[in-house]
Amino acid sequence: MTATATEELGAYPRKPPVLWTDWAMVGLAVVSVALIAWISFFDVAKSTETTIFIVDGVICAIFAAEFLWRWRRVGWHHKFLLHNWYEVLGMVPAFVLTAPWFRAFRLLRIVVALARLARAIDRVYGDRITAAVVNRATGTVVEAVKRPITVAVLDEVADVLRTGNYTANIAAALEENRGEMDEMILETVKNDPQTKRVKYIPFHDDIIRLITDTVFRMVFQVLKDPRTDELVSDVLRENIDQMRASVQRKDDQDKRAAATAELTAGAGTGSPHAPAGRPSRPGASGASTP
Repeated sequence: MTATATEELGAYPRKPPVLWTDWAMVGLAVVSVALIAWISFFDVAKSTETTIFIVDGVICAIFAAEFLWRWRRVGWHHKFLLHNWYEVLGMVPAFVLTAPWFRAFRLLRIVVALARLARAIDRVYGDRITAAVVNRATGTVVEAVKRPITVAVLDEVADVLRTGNYTANIAAALEENRGEMDEMILETVKNDPQTKRVKYIPFHDDIIRLITDTVFRMVFQVLKDPRTDELVSDVLRENIDQMRASVQRKDDQDKRAAATAELTAGAGTGSPHAPAGRPSRPGASGASTP
């Protein structure tokens, strides 16, 4: 394993501790896979096959004893079986799969042996391999579905925007907080450099209050106008349509780039063809009929 791969795996979780027995189980699983692959894909003597079946049975017994020992440590709890049910598959001896009804499925031996190996490796590395696979697969899956999902969500949002009453909602919020807004507008008008000049005019407080009330009244009239509601809906809808078109355009560009890369790779690995109108073998066209 390279230093880069080790650094990447260092961030993933693992199940401590890793004992020498875990490595021993990995070694037994590797031996089991090698022996079963040998008798499954090569012709061996009957005595050799019998010896391998005996060795495999001993390995299965060791796996079963180790499984029972771990089950005993957790108090024979039934959840242990639910979490580790796949380990039972690796305890099936290879000679069981030599029965007449299993002979058509010779690869079952390899599957059983690989189950032992996967179980042993999982004991050693814990969740690190799973986390690495999920981390890489997640990026691929997200990259494949993120734009279609984004377009679908934008379509749903656009449908909702067609039935929304946004200005009415704004008006309701302003009415609910009218006291605070009134004080804020009054303070802003009083602090404005231009309106400070009217403080010398009689009844300037009444004038400022009139300005504040007028601002509120005009704002509410504008918000209650259906044309304002239609304007806000059009603005929101146009923005969503623009985002949807941008996402779709980016997706199309990525697809064209991927197709171009595939064509380039295919052209680079293709075998050269003989030019048209020219014989593929020297002298083939020059052969004359006697």
